Amino acid sequence: MNYNTAIIVGGGAFGTSLAAVLANNFKHVFIKVRSVDVRDGINSGENTVYLPGHKLSKNIKSFLEWKDLDHLIKFDDIEVIVNGLPSSAIRKYYLENFEIIEKHLKKDLPFVSLTKGIDADTLEMSDDILFEIFPRFKENFVFLSGPSFAHEIVNEHITMVSLAGMSKSILEKSGKMLETSFFKIMFTYDIKGVLLGGALKNILAIGGGIIEGMGHNHNTKAAMVTRGIAEMLRFGHVYNARPETFYGLSGMGDLILTTTGDLSRNKQFGLEIAKGRSPSDIIQSSRSVVEGYKTAKAAYLITKKFDIRARIFTGIYSILHQNVKPKDVLLELMRVPSRFEIIFQ
Repeated sequence: MNYNTAIIVGGGAFGTSLAAVLANNFKHVFIKVRSVDVRDGINSGENTVYLPGHKLSKNIKSFLEWKDLDHLIKFDDIEVIVNGLPSSAIRKYYLENFEIIEKHLKKDLPFVSLTKGIDADTLEMSDDILFEIFPRFKENFVFLSGPSFAHEIVNEHITMVSLAGMSKSILEKSGKMLETSFFKIMFTYDIKGVLLGGALKNILAIGGGIIEGMGHNHNTKAAMVTRGIAEMLRFGHVYNARPETFYGLSGMGDLILTTTGDLSRNKQFGLEIAKGRSPSDIIQSSRSVVEGYKTAKAAYLITKKFDIRARIFTGIYSILHQNVKPKDVLLELMRVPSRFEIIFQ
């Protein structure tokens, strides 16, 4: 083991899968959770709530409060912090725990964020929130996204992801901590592009589930993915993101995975919508977060604010938040006059 201790904040499926990655390079990996059942499951060798059926390495443990670590490790043993919280929880948690996180950031350790979403109230992404709370430490933060199902990571299927940040040295340091024989990191400085790709693809994954649930197949999904990328590029143009980022792992790669793979929570959400279930009923019946649901509202508000033409995104929003029938949205999309295939037209 090249490193001592890693901390994951958030015990969901993806946070747990990253713990499994880090367990290859760190002596100790601790997952900060808020529920006793999640803690007890992880400490028994399995996240029975969010990642059942997958045994975890013995060097992965869980805790409820930061003070619980005092008798287990030394303060300086912690060499990386990973944020695995959903977008809706970031601001509250890191404001409440500002002092402990700032003390670690002062050691110049990397802070790796896994959050994929846009706050529907403020239209902020995770970088906006974290940079606002910790303005002195912007270079410590890196943002991970890409085609990566938690179940497959834990089973050590070969996975490649994008890691975006401001500092070359922090990116390289984080990469060494995260890379294994099955987990590969590709670096970029395009934070907004990586975060937009990771957030917007969740909405299209819901759309993919709806399409499949309606009985449509490969032709329809291929059309949605292709035109969905075109609309994502228009969002990226507003945020000065690099176009090539959307054709990379955190854009096209993640979009292909989540619209076709059956392990996507967002796609499964869309399948349930197609059956006629209401979004609120689906969400209330699961402890897992469906990021695409709230992000659809945020994306819609962004299209209005910046006058972005994004008919697929607004159509999915109308299904989720305005009770429009999926078949009516599809019919409306098919009635749009044909035009030359130019991205920013």
